[in-house]
Amino acid sequence: MTVAGVLLGLVAGLVLGVLLARLLRRPAVEVAPAASPADVPSSVEVIDALPAAVAVLAADDRVVLANRSAVELGVVRGPRLLVPELRRLARDVRRTGTGQEVEVEPARTRMLRLPEAVRVRVAPVEDEAGHVVMLVEDVTEARRVEAVRRDFVANVSHELKTPVGGMSLLAEALVDAAQDPEAVRRFGSRLQKEAGRLARLVQELIDLSRLQGADPLPEQDVVPVDRVIAEAVELTRLAASSRSIALVQGGTPGLTVQGSEAQLVTAVRNLLENAVHYSPEGTRVAVAARAEQGAVEILVTDQGIGIAERDLERVFERFYRADPARSRETGGTGLGLAIVKHVATNHGGEVSVWSVEGSGSTFTLRLPPAGTSEESA
Repeated sequence: MTVAGVLLGLVAGLVLGVLLARLLRRPAVEVAPAASPADVPSSVEVIDALPAAVAVLAADDRVVLANRSAVELGVVRGPRLLVPELRRLARDVRRTGTGQEVEVEPARTRMLRLPEAVRVRVAPVEDEAGHVVMLVEDVTEARRVEAVRRDFVANVSHELKTPVGGMSLLAEALVDAAQDPEAVRRFGSRLQKEAGRLARLVQELIDLSRLQGADPLPEQDVVPVDRVIAEAVELTRLAASSRSIALVQGGTPGLTVQGSEAQLVTAVRNLLENAVHYSPEGTRVAVAARAEQGAVEILVTDQGIGIAERDLERVFERFYRADPARSRETGGTGLGLAIVKHVATNHGGEVSVWSVEGSGSTFTLRLPPAGTSEESA
């Protein structure tokens, strides 16, 4: 028997006890002689403590018992069960005498704010009055997470096929050109590039997976922002110099934030690399820190191609590329900005972008300063 079945059986038993107690005017729970009644919770108290919504319906679909969760979830109001789909389900169980477990998408209106999806378990109560007991759980978030997981797996599969397929073709061409040193060098260079792209994609998938699965940072250090920026700049310097792009540092020195230095370096590095990849050769990329309205902001500004207005809201999505052709050329994975967003979220901050096509972009990583507590926020 499943845990849900055991829970439903327990609730049905408790409900039956309550109903019989009301009918016979005696306590709903039998108390052992050695125990004091004050030490034993009543059936109503037990049901009210359950996280799932619980409701007992009479033969005319009138709610005769409901816990607090049922009211808060919006399925019960006074003696009424507000969801027609649930009433139909209760009647079907009452008619057949067999319990059911289904997922339902309640019809929502402006006046009736219900969850997008609920899991419902209904069982008949073994009495002659036709009562049924119903457990209702909000599974909207679970469905959303499952949809995100499916989408993520599909995207990963698609993204991995491109470099793996390219490496396979290049390896075949390399074997065929074994007697041509020039072709070997050309195909070998392209194979190396695809291998690097694959390695970066796998590493960023690992980073993103860790960030998404992470709880709020349990141990937070005081992190000097100057050190974060300096390390991120150093890690990006080679890519910038290969395109004759100058990296410029500025802003207010001595600022600190609370969190993980490694994650913050990764976030700023991703912003810098993104700026370098989408900037013309010979331009410059600036990174600066400042204290602004009770927060610490790290700004990365480029003189690149900019981002179209229609793409601004989506650039932080996984695998989203405003310019797919340019991303393939630069080896971008479409995960860098998603990682930045998750780092910001893990630190209680946010990331935003300002951009105009042809005029460059400014990404702003906004973080709580060191010493900021939830109580003072």
